Amino acid sequence: MRRGLRRATAATAAGLAGLSLAACAPGGDAGSVDNTSCTNEITKPDATRVTLWAWYPAVEQIVDTFNAQHDDVQICWTNAGQGADEYGKFSTALEAGTGAPDVIQLESEILPTYTILDGLADLAPYGAAELEDQFPAGAWSDVSSGDSVFAVPVDGGPVGMLYRADIFETYGVEPPTTWDEFAQAAQDLRDAGYDGYITNYATNGGAFNYALFAQAGWAPFAYDPAQRDQIGIDVDTPEARHVLSYWEDLIDRGLVSSDDAFTSDYNTSLVDGTYAVYIAAAWGPGYLEGLSDADSGAEWKAAPLPQWDPEHPVQVNQGGSALAVTSQATDPEAAATVAMELFDDEETWKIGVEDAGLFPLWNLALDAPWFTDRRYPFFGGQQVNRDVFLDAAAQYPGFTFSPFQVYAYDRQTMALYDMVEGDSTAAEALATIQDSLVRYAEQQGFTVR
Repeated sequence: MRRGLRRATAATAAGLAGLSLAACAPGGDAGSVDNTSCTNEITKPDATRVTLWAWYPAVEQIVDTFNAQHDDVQICWTNAGQGADEYGKFSTALEAGTGAPDVIQLESEILPTYTILDGLADLAPYGAAELEDQFPAGAWSDVSSGDSVFAVPVDGGPVGMLYRADIFETYGVEPPTTWDEFAQAAQDLRDAGYDGYITNYATNGGAFNYALFAQAGWAPFAYDPAQRDQIGIDVDTPEARHVLSYWEDLIDRGLVSSDDAFTSDYNTSLVDGTYAVYIAAAWGPGYLEGLSDADSGAEWKAAPLPQWDPEHPVQVNQGGSALAVTSQATDPEAAATVAMELFDDEETWKIGVEDAGLFPLWNLALDAPWFTDRRYPFFGGQQVNRDVFLDAAAQYPGFTFSPFQVYAYDRQTMALYDMVEGDSTAAEALATIQDSLVRYAEQQGFTVR
């Protein structure tokens, strides 16, 4: 064995979000959050108060910076949890018609889930459309549709390859630049005596696996918020079969492991030499640096993501977040000011980069020497942004997600787990995902194209 659509009522749509979000990996209590109290101290009590839910590391410093710079608006910040914790509370608030914050941090791929519920305000009337040139094109496409702007990009996850240069050197193997070379390097490392794995393929890596598929030209969803009763679903494509069969083969040959991501054992394996490569988003360098039990003699380097066709490179993104104004905002204009201006100065972005490990999606930060030339001690002083992630962010074209994305991730995880741990093949896994998503969409009232 191998290792809602608003077709009927608003309540129907709220049920769609609740179902999809509940399908996410373990979350917390989906109860309400008290928006009358602030985690931070409000120093200008006479100013308009805007409530914010956000989980960014170092967010309190960032909020304090904004509040010090603004006399007419003050942020009242609460950490309502991350991922499923926050989304469950937000979905409950939308269904109840009360309890949501004025501004909320959301992962970019989750935006369609809430636009279909009319849970997010269009920021274009407040001037957000004029900000388009301040962000990479792909990042902007992820938060906008037509003339509407549903959030302001903050941080992103352009993907690169982080690798143990000392392991490759010890076993006389060149770091790969293509996926063909990657597979050969995996075998060469093993043949030379390396008893680890070239990397790990996590079946529970929702956004990670989407990025790998997307690099080969996979576009599983066609969805336009202006036609919210229709969706195109094309998961089981030749591109997806090619990518998944590639990883299935490496797993079958024992060259790639299939451990769940973000467990304690997985984190240890990232830095103790079990994996020679970590395919990671731009927050990966900071994540590695924060882990314990790292090999003392490890030499880490960063390189661009391997390509299927080096003559036509394709860059992808894993994760990232944005600030949206909710439909329950008491003062939408003041809330839009927070969404648009919380991360629009270098002082704030230095906190975000240096203390929170964020990768900015604000062009003025991306072009600033303090960011482009920043050296990472964990990577031997390498300028990983300049060498890898800046180009990846600039060339990322954007991606269309579904309005039930957490459910889609859950179905993918289950099917890929069956492929790795059971008797299912890559082709069967993709067919299973396709069928389950079409069936689910039709049950929720979508017309599936």
